Parts: sequence; structure tokens; C-alpha cells
Amino acid sequence: MQKVLGRLQTQVLRCRATNAVATVVRHEASSSKAAAKPAATSKEFRERQVRFNIKNEQTEGRPLYLDAQATTPMDPRVLDAMLPYLTNYYGNPHSRTHAYGWETEQAVEKAREQVATLIGADPKEIIFTSGATESNNISVKGVARFYGTKKRHVITTQTEHKCVLDSCRALENEGFKVTYLPVLVNGLIDLQQLEEAITPETSLVSIMTVNNEIGVKQPIDEIGKLCRSRRVFFHTDAAQAVGKIPLDVNAMNIDLMSISGHKIYGPKGVGALYVRRRPRVRLEPIQSGGGQERGLRSGTVPAPLAVGLGAAAELALHEMDYDKKWVDFLSNRLLDRISSALPHVIRNGDAVATYNGCLNLSFAYVEGESLLMALKDVALSSGSACTSASLEPSYVLRAIGTDEDLAHSSIRFGIGRFTTVEEVDYTADKCIKHVERLREMSPLWEMVQEGIDLKTIQWSQH
Repeated sequence: MQKVLGRLQTQVLRCRATNAVATVVRHEASSSKAAAKPAATSKEFRERQVRFNIKNEQTEGRPLYLDAQATTPMDPRVLDAMLPYLTNYYGNPHSRTHAYGWETEQAVEKAREQVATLIGADPKEIIFTSGATESNNISVKGVARFYGTKKRHVITTQTEHKCVLDSCRALENEGFKVTYLPVLVNGLIDLQQLEEAITPETSLVSIMTVNNEIGVKQPIDEIGKLCRSRRVFFHTDAAQAVGKIPLDVNAMNIDLMSISGHKIYGPKGVGALYVRRRPRVRLEPIQSGGGQERGLRSGTVPAPLAVGLGAAAELALHEMDYDKKWVDFLSNRLLDRISSALPHVIRNGDAVATYNGCLNLSFAYVEGESLLMALKDVALSSGSACTSASLEPSYVLRAIGTDEDLAHSSIRFGIGRFTTVEEVDYTADKCIKHVERLREMSPLWEMVQEGIDLKTIQWSQH
């Protein structure tokens, strides 16, 4: 019965999103006679010399949401689970002398069990944190510092999340040696390079499961097996993978795993860290306090948020197959629709070893920020939300060898549980329309159309 109700709630949310698309389309159709006509082809555009201004494209309501890697909407079933602990059951879960503490402690422990079940762990190995960023900091800094008297070497990759890279830089300032492994042009690591980088001084290898910008899935099984054979701890940032692809910490030989609540349709402000007990992983806490969470993360556990994370984890476990089929279908539909209409569209990252909900495309001869501004009625991004304030091209795209021009022209499409067919079709059509328009304004595109190889041109500097 619960699964049936869940399906109904999902369909309701998708219907709401479909209605939002219909509202935008109806308003555009009624705003002017020109808007009712089909989008101009490249030839028609040149002949008519269309003058376009995005200020004239008015939309009603909020933009459509296709940025699921930045965050996901909370599932209504998660909110239902949280509400009692936001109102009636408000006790401190660490209060052991009365019923208020007992009932919230019971709810927190149930949530711990739900998260553990999702990744095949023991509930005692789950530590609640404020999110994946804190979990990554605890893992990287905690392991390195605890074993720092004997081992002073850490290995990671150049495409990790910024919080992992910054944690490694902090360790370098403390005298640790950090190896930043390059990745191949498809975004995957070279396992032989990893094996050669491991030394007797290595205490930790930290490699994310699914990349947050290009969606590639690293060979976690092989990495875990290699690290276990070399007696090195293996940490993975699985914020973009947990609840979306099957994960088993024991089968994959994972020693530490970072989890985020708001990436799996749960609440913001809560996450979890899996810390293996056998063989035991020792950590040095990065904050002091009352010794909660096995002494690894002091501070009162926010019961409502923990309950929400647990509910989201349980839903993800039951709906994973259904969500995967839906996301794969929509992602392939979006890619096929855009690729069949536009030339010079490049998919960034491996096309097979990937999570299809994260689709990163580069549109040659188009400025990505200009395209984002034109697509103002669709919430998209040109990279990680954590580095979106920077005007520099994505360091992830640079790491896979993408030209700077193409890196600047990339757009990340994030598809999730509540994304609809209508949203995908609307986004694809809008994207095609505006890419054609922006290319017609580009002198580089005109040169390419004339058969000029831009790489052979010697540009003069002023």
C-alpha cells in the first residue's frame, strides 16, 4: 500500500511540473503572433536577420527545474515522516532520563538503520553529520591525522569535489604529501596509475563514486579491491551515487563513505558518514564537544533531519530500479533530441560508465553563460553549484582535456525522480532554438560554415 501511495504522489508531482510547462508554453503562444510561429532555422535566421532580446521572453511562474546535481526537491513522503519530530516529538535524542529523549533517540536509531540498509552496512557504522562536505572533511583529515605519525601520504584525483581537494591542500600545509591523480579523457582513472602511486607511506585513497559535474562512475569495486590488497583505507564521496545506483560497502571494500541528504530527495543540512568497524578505521575528530556519534562528530543530532534522511534512504532503496529506468529514459530522450537537431554537440565524460541523470553537454561556438541566460525559464547550471561563483572554466572539464572554449560552452542537465517528459521536451526545444540563434551571431560559427579550420588560424594579440 505504501509503495502504491508513493507512486501516486510521484505522479502528482510530475503532473504539477507538466502543468508548469503548459503555463509557460501558453503564455509564450499568446504574447505575440511571432511567438506562435515555429523557431527559425539557421537559413531563415540569416535571411530575416532576426533581432532577438531575451527580455521580451516573459514567463509565468517559476522556471522548470533540471539541476538535480545541485539539490533535489524533498519527497513529500519524507516530509510526512519528519513532521511529528518538528512539532510533538521535540526531545533531545541524547537525553536519557525521560520519555522525550527516549522517543527521539528511537527515531534517530531507526533512521541510522535505514541509511545502513541502503549501503549494506551495520547501523553502528553510520555517523550523522551536517552533509557530505563535513563527511568528506572528517574522512580525509581525520584518517590522515590519526595515522600521520607513521603514514604521511594521501591519494585523490584531480576531479574530486572541491571540499576534498581543499581538505587535501590543508593537509599539504601540515606537511603531508598528496598525489592528485589525473583522469583519462572519458573522466575515469587509470587503475595502473593508482596502483603505482600507492606507497608504504599511503594511509588513504579518496575517489568519488559519481562525479557531480560530468556524471562518470569510477570503477569503485576495482579501487576497493586494490586498496584492501595494499592495506590502504579507501574513502569515497558517494553524495551523487547513494540511492541512485546499487552500493554495498562490504562487497566493494569501501572503508569510508560520504552521504548527503538533499541529493536523495531528503532535507538539507544533514548527511552521514559510513566508518568501517572491522577492520577498524580510526579517525581524529575535527571538532570537540560532548562525544556524540562514537566521539567522531560531537554535537546534538538534529532528530527531524535524521528522520528525514532515514526516510529518504528507505524510499531510495525501494524505488531505485524504477527511478533508474525513468531517469535513463528521459536522459536518452533529451540527448537524442538535441543531438539530432544540432551539430557539434559534445557529451563530456564516458557515455557508458556514467549516471545518466547527470548529462553534461558542450555546444561548440556558443558561450555557456549566454545560453544559460537565454534559457532563463529552465533552471540549469554550467557546473558545480559549489564553484558557480567563479567565471573560470570547470576544473573537471579541464582535467579531462576539454578545450577552454568548449569548457566555457558546457551545460549540465540534471534529471531526477520528479522530472517529466514535457519538461525534457520543452528544455530540448528551447536549447535547440537558442543555440541556433547564438551561433548565427558568432563570427566563429560563420567561419566554420565556410569550411575554415579554426585551429589553423594564427590569432593576433592586441
